[in-house]
Amino acid sequence: MIDVNQLRRGVTFLHDGALLKVTEYSHTKPGRGKATIRVKVRDLRTGTNKEVTFSSGDRVDDVRLDKNTFQYLYDDGTFHVFMDLGSYEQKQVAHSVLEDDAKFLRDNMELELLSYEGEVIDYELPKTMEFDVVEAENAIAGDTATGATKVVKTDTGLRVKTPLFVQIGDRIRVNTETGEYLTRV
Repeated sequence: MIDVNQLRRGVTFLHDGALLKVTEYSHTKPGRGKATIRVKVRDLRTGTNKEVTFSSGDRVDDVRLDKNTFQYLYDDGTFHVFMDLGSYEQKQVAHSVLEDDAKFLRDNMELELLSYEGEVIDYELPKTMEFDVVEAENAIAGDTATGATKVVKTDTGLRVKTPLFVQIGDRIRVNTETGEYLTRV
């Protein structure tokens, strides 16, 4: 059990039988009375987002997740298939676990999968990744003074807003947490 004052972004806990991961945290102390802790959480089993409010002093069940390094193999249409680098065992991960972040997956890339009681429920992507640009609009002369951007498509299907100078064939670095362009490599 942990005190709700210890909840921070990324902490996983059990509450009313649901496995929840904190996405946002706020602590409010009114002039009188107990402080309230409001957290936005994602249910790791269903993928739904909700807001939960606790009073200061409440306790929740802390959850320890097993972390293992896996290699991404392929998408079979229903599941993403990963291979455990230690035992060479293959794991199938439902599309609902990765959701939109599946656009960051590359064949043979390594990432951390987090499991609870043998069920893969979360993952950790690298902070930044590099992608090749396969589609890009042409820049129009005179647009550079306004700080304009354009949307490009990468080799994995990811769409990213970039400056106008990025062209087809360029390699770009993207922040996986925000999906934003960082630099041309």
